[in-house]
Amino acid sequence: MLTVYSTAHRLHHATELKDGVLKPCFEMPSRADTIRARVQAVGLGDVIAPRAFDPSRYARVHSERYVRFLEQAWGEWRELGREHDALPLIWPVRDLRSDIEPAHIDGKLGFYAMDAGVAITAGTWEAVRTSADLALTGMAVLEAGERSAFALCRPPGHHAAAEYMGGYCYLNNAAIAAQAGLDGGARRVAVLDIDFHHGNGTQSIFYACDDVLFVSLHGDPKQSYPYFLGHRDETGAGAGLGFNHNYPLAHGTDWNGYGAALADACRRVAAHAPDVLVVSLGVDTFKGDPISHFRLESEDFLRIGATIAGIGCPTLFVMEGGYMVDDIGVNAVNVLCGFEGRS
Repeated sequence: MLTVYSTAHRLHHATELKDGVLKPCFEMPSRADTIRARVQAVGLGDVIAPRAFDPSRYARVHSERYVRFLEQAWGEWRELGREHDALPLIWPVRDLRSDIEPAHIDGKLGFYAMDAGVAITAGTWEAVRTSADLALTGMAVLEAGERSAFALCRPPGHHAAAEYMGGYCYLNNAAIAAQAGLDGGARRVAVLDIDFHHGNGTQSIFYACDDVLFVSLHGDPKQSYPYFLGHRDETGAGAGLGFNHNYPLAHGTDWNGYGAALADACRRVAAHAPDVLVVSLGVDTFKGDPISHFRLESEDFLRIGATIAGIGCPTLFVMEGGYMVDDIGVNAVNVLCGFEGRS
């Protein structure tokens, strides 16, 4: 299996407001580097660099003004003499207006953010655009005839919606890749999200679409981030009604519960008969993950990969979460090895 990787991710290492304290993000550069080292250690396959794509490709799922904001935000922040990380100050909640983009950077940061886990630094734009290019390159690899590929994206993307960032995510890499699949001629695409946290951004982007099936297994939003999407009754809208399926699972879920839910989710995906499958690969379902609450073992990730392989269509894995850095390489690559029938 080809892996698409770039060192540009190291340009982004931000702070976040977590548990009432400003601290370095759990989403750190060593995550991607640890996975890459494991890819090479097990001989998974060649590691290639991404192609560069025009930002108009990101605007196939995001708004043009949002992409422009991400590109320009650090410059606007720095013009005010600020050299520290840019974080939101105010959000347009409830009865505040959310239809007019503010002119001031402090307003823009809140306008385009859902939380305080998406600081912007001097290197953020280059890192996030390259992360999206990894996913686009992975889809291009499938279009060229490969049956599978791994986009080692960082920062992750599945919490980013058409016009907001959040949960360490800025551009939605999986959604950008899925749309690229449609643009490249696929009639039907499926996105299977197996991160512990619900892929609210991906759901939002495709919620009214009938050519992209979105299926997510995740911690119950009554107890887990992102709290405000991911319930079982969210099944799509308009033409997309019936094309969105959520599997919210309780804290402490182990393989017995998770494996059964995954098998059912994969049956749904297979019934959709996608021309291509995009997997939002989060391994924060691992026991002991510092910000998640499932109890999967490392060998369970081999089972996950084997179950997904049973769907039987070209598959792009797009890296999302996983914050137990010492184990992230083993767990992420176990999914890929399980998919390929390797132990």
